[in-house]
Amino acid sequence: MGKDTLSKDTRSKIMSSIRSKNTKIELILRKALWKDKIRYRLHRKSLPGNPDIVLPRQKIAIFVDGDFWHGYNWDNLKPKLKNVFWVNKISNNMKRDQRVRKKLRRLGWTVIRVWEHQLKNNPKNIITKIIKAVRYV
Repeated sequence: MGKDTLSKDTRSKIMSSIRSKNTKIELILRKALWKDKIRYRLHRKSLPGNPDIVLPRQKIAIFVDGDFWHGYNWDNLKPKLKNVFWVNKISNNMKRDQRVRKKLRRLGWTVIRVWEHQLKNNPKNIITKIIKAVRYV
């Protein structure tokens, strides 16, 4: 696996331009939830991991994960990555996701992780899953 071909400053500039909030895929989910009269809060900084969508009354934290950034199908993706930077970046994201989920669960929160491809392919299925979680709580 090769070394990162970009300087640290260049890589930092590129990474800082990538949105982490209010992404297109996140907006799709938010619009669908609002349409189904599910009210929520956004990016609750007081919670571990700063969840994308929070249903405070039901104690549900929802994370909308990009397939690449959070390692969807990691066993197939990892060998295709050409430099160690991306392997480390995504591995660390996955480890952080696990830590955050455990912290939230210890605090009594239900954690729902939504993959980008799931939301693109079948948003109704994801909304149904969230509605079931809301009713279950």
